[in-house]
Amino acid sequence: MRLNTVASNLANARSTYTNPEDAYRAIKPVFTTVYADKAARTGIASVDVETFVRVEREPLAEYRPDDPKANAEGYVYAAAVDTDEEMVEMLDASRNYQNNIEVVTTLKALMIRTINLGK
Repeated sequence: MRLNTVASNLANARSTYTNPEDAYRAIKPVFTTVYADKAARTGIASVDVETFVRVEREPLAEYRPDDPKANAEGYVYAAAVDTDEEMVEMLDASRNYQNNIEVVTTLKALMIRTINLGK
């Protein structure tokens, strides 16, 4: 979900709008912890997306009187997306995913070794 929101934010990063109210604002997922039925004993928990929030950042006004989207004063409003921040978020989400895959792979290998010990 984090990677999907980053992709959406980056896809809209270069878009322009006539009014600042219409300008795209970056979205972020808000996660909530979901515990298993016997979480106290098993320690198993997961997360679900609770909601999405828009980043409260003002769009940047750019003076471009020749732009078809320019308002009467000649300004267009760029999407309120910080591409550097989105790239950091993408790297973090990607590395977290890779780490989770490594944990599952290690767990699988350990389970196979345990089964082979009994043979």
